[in-house]
Amino acid sequence: MSTAWTVIVVVALTLLLLALAVRIARRFEGHEAAHGPPSRSRTGDGGPSRDAAGSPVTEALAKAVAAAGLAPSIHQPQPWKWRMTGDGLDLHLDSSRPVDVTDPDARLATLSCGAALHHARVSLGAQGWRATVTRMPDVARPEHLARVQADDPAPKPIEPLMVRREQTIGLRHTDRRELSGRRVGADALAAIITAVHAQGSLLHVLYPNQVLDLAAAADLAQGQTDETGWLAELASWNAGPSPTGPHDRPALFAILYGRGDQPINWLRAGEALSAAWLTATEIGVSLLPLSATIEMTHTREAIRVLLTSVGYPYLVLRLRTTDQDDAGQARQPQLPIDQIPSPSRSA
Repeated sequence: MSTAWTVIVVVALTLLLLALAVRIARRFEGHEAAHGPPSRSRTGDGGPSRDAAGSPVTEALAKAVAAAGLAPSIHQPQPWKWRMTGDGLDLHLDSSRPVDVTDPDARLATLSCGAALHHARVSLGAQGWRATVTRMPDVARPEHLARVQADDPAPKPIEPLMVRREQTIGLRHTDRRELSGRRVGADALAAIITAVHAQGSLLHVLYPNQVLDLAAAADLAQGQTDETGWLAELASWNAGPSPTGPHDRPALFAILYGRGDQPINWLRAGEALSAAWLTATEIGVSLLPLSATIEMTHTREAIRVLLTSVGYPYLVLRLRTTDQDDAGQARQPQLPIDQIPSPSRSA
């Protein structure tokens, strides 16, 4: 008899619990219909959602992509494509663009993508966000160059350097004019070199006799490049020493290089180019990237000799101090920002 009563009590309690669960579920559905589904907290403590459109992280990522759209791009192809995935960005090499005959292995295209990546990182930092960058995250998909994960906001206050760098993004431009400024000073050059090193690449400033070798390599590249202006400038070095000495020539030439010659090295070189260019713009130095001698294997090997074969050249840079009388030059047109990012629902 007691066993029967036990069964009855258990059944009754089970039915009571089921009824209570149904009432709770119905009450929750009513709340969700009135107020919408609860958001997933960014920090787990009731903070803003990462998922909802218009959330702080989404806005920060959108601004980062906009900043990346202003990055320098060799030959102006803008070969990158962004995909926004949750609380991060995926950077891809845009394989839909035609292969440049001067860049068959996408060396310069990957470098340009690296510059865009650095611009995006600067923007996120200036907005107060930490970011974790994973370069070449998928071995099976080499066109997937990087994953930028927006982490928790950085401690306040925001680092002034990052804010200044973001402001400089809007000022940086390619200036191919023959400037009449002074020679780049030691402090300015040291700042640019430091910026390059911070991104994992190296910068070798050429000695006058090495500039002559660079001019010889440029002669081989002539006729296969549109960089005729700087080729003419290099040609002046072959005319013999200046009557007042080599230090009267205001331009410095340097080689941006690294220890490897793989896509991840080219990507980091692009980040270094961006960092160097923003730094140069801040301190009044005109930086012009020169790719002609890098585009062909035989001239690239000739440039490598100038590095005593201890590294691999990525770009040649011309550095000059800007003159206060040199008016600013309008930025070259870029792709509309709304054509650059593409949302993705998949990781």
